[in-house]
Amino acid sequence: MMESNAARRLLIVASLGMAGALAGCANPSADEALVAQTALIGMPKETLLSCAGVPERQAAVDNREFFTYRSSRLVTYPSPPPLGYYGGWGWPHYGYGYGYGYEVNSFDCEATFSLRNGVVERVVYGGASGGSARLGQCYAIVQNCMALIPQRSIKPNP
Repeated sequence: MMESNAARRLLIVASLGMAGALAGCANPSADEALVAQTALIGMPKETLLSCAGVPERQAAVDNREFFTYRSSRLVTYPSPPPLGYYGGWGWPHYGYGYGYGYEVNSFDCEATFSLRNGVVERVVYGGASGGSARLGQCYAIVQNCMALIPQRSIKPNP
């Protein structure tokens, strides 16, 4: 019984630690992109085109229109130096020194707006990158439109 209580406490502490670590990695842009999926519903087509621009692709079926926007970026930063020192003479490498390189990350998002009768009905995100990284990139698409939404007020608890 004592061992199970200790194991349970350890599990709780580990869970709280992981939750804290994940909260430290929060991406405000990703959060805003999620809010945009509901905040932009009801926006007129003319307003969408003025704030998001001309879509990369569009299609129409019956009284529905689909506007697809795409945003991508590459981020490059130096990789940490290797732990060891390399060197020596011989083919194919000659000389001594430290090795440095670059790491490249790609972020992309594809946002499709579904409009019915000229009004935004739904916003769906997709893309090759996943999770918070993709959602953060999606915010680049909806950012100007979110600026047109009246400020969300925080309602106090009764």
